Amino acid sequence: MAKKGIVLMNLGSPDSTSVPDVRRYLNEFLMDERVIDKPFLLRFLLVRGIISPFRAPKSAKAYESIWWKEGSPLIELTRQLRDKVQEHFEGPVTISMRYGNPTPEAAYNDLLQREPNLEEVILVPLYPHYAMSSYETAVEHMRTVYKKKKYSFALKVVAPYYKHPSYINALAQSIQPYLSQDYDQLLFSYHGIPERHILKSDPTKSHCMQVENCCYKASESHKTCYRHQLTITTELVAKKLALSKDQWQISYQSRLLRDPWLAPSTQERLQQLPGEGVKKLLIVCPAFVSDCLETLEEIAVEGKKEFLHSGGESYTYIPCLNTDKLWVDTVAELVREVDADQWTMAMEN
Repeated sequence: MAKKGIVLMNLGSPDSTSVPDVRRYLNEFLMDERVIDKPFLLRFLLVRGIISPFRAPKSAKAYESIWWKEGSPLIELTRQLRDKVQEHFEGPVTISMRYGNPTPEAAYNDLLQREPNLEEVILVPLYPHYAMSSYETAVEHMRTVYKKKKYSFALKVVAPYYKHPSYINALAQSIQPYLSQDYDQLLFSYHGIPERHILKSDPTKSHCMQVENCCYKASESHKTCYRHQLTITTELVAKKLALSKDQWQISYQSRLLRDPWLAPSTQERLQQLPGEGVKKLLIVCPAFVSDCLETLEEIAVEGKKEFLHSGGESYTYIPCLNTDKLWVDTVAELVREVDADQWTMAMEN
């Protein structure tokens, strides 16, 4: 049997809440051409000259408000997930971040140190849905380091699992307990992306956002279409929870710059919903599997303020899957299915 290692890859976090560390993190994150897909010089001027200098101090305060004594919630939760997943496997399990630490090289080296005769590494991107600014950039970053260092082991990647039955069940079961309370609607708030990212990710260049009801008409583009995949996730979860269409809706958070982004905006919906009779709201963020700044501060804290200020009466944030047992079991199942070439993309040496 091949000696295998597993890498769980998440977004990343600053090393601390200090402004210099946050600025360093923002620079790396926003200079990624798959995040802000502008020409290099324009991206450099935007990030280094405008966004990072002004955003770093504000972001540092935001991080400070959600920081744990162990450090970054996202990184600590990813470590805890690693430990839970490790219980399912004899081979080593480690973590990597797309931005910040630990780096892909550190992750690969950690596996090799623990298993010198490593023959195969299975990468699990902790992004259920394909987007060039999340799943794609994470996979390509790991692949670049893999090729540059000329590792001898094989590298395989778990494909987006937005409709995997175990993932859908884990997500639905994490929401189920909150439905026992009095509520008017469940809002699925996904991380937003620019509309042009959808168009760029469409291999046909003629389907996404160009065909009526494109998310529901069969197309090769669905393999890399963020909007299609999150739509399917939401509908499968809603069906499993036996929710009627008027009990849930989708919105998009974390908008950056003024380009056209997927709509509707979560911030705008939180302001509008009370006026539409939705006074008691449940909100969940399925684009994230680990709680982080965008969920703990933007949604759980600032989102609640926005909703209540606009006339809402109750607001409940439903945590991410984090280290939920069903989610841990799902990750283990996805890894095992690699050998059967299910939910998997093989990477060339």
